[in-house]
Amino acid sequence: MAMEEGFEKNGTDREEIFSKVVRAGKRTYFFDVKSTKGNDYYLTVTESKKRFGDDGKFFYEKHKLFLYKEDFEKFAEGLTEAVDHIKSISPSEEERISERSSSERSESESVKSESNFSNVSFEDLDK
Repeated sequence: MAMEEGFEKNGTDREEIFSKVVRAGKRTYFFDVKSTKGNDYYLTVTESKKRFGDDGKFFYEKHKLFLYKEDFEKFAEGLTEAVDHIKSISPSEEERISERSSSERSESESVKSESNFSNVSFEDLDK
């Protein structure tokens, strides 16, 4: 029997309908829409992180979440609520930029005050 395009060799994964890759810093997320034997759809979300083993060689650590159609709405509501809560308790981007700027100004002023050296001319060294 010939392997149908989109099916994996082990037969446990179903046809991939759609795939989206999101690179986010040190992690990569894969959003894959697949179909079941009954032509129903589900989503797999895979988080992949590059890790180094004891032997110094790298490997990818993966975590996979299966999300079924009947759970989409409740999952999306929960995710939205959690993200909104984080945004409400976290400083805004403008506040972080302002904090970073004032911190950089303080460091710069500190360096300037520490660099009040006397004015030495190289000609004075020969005397």
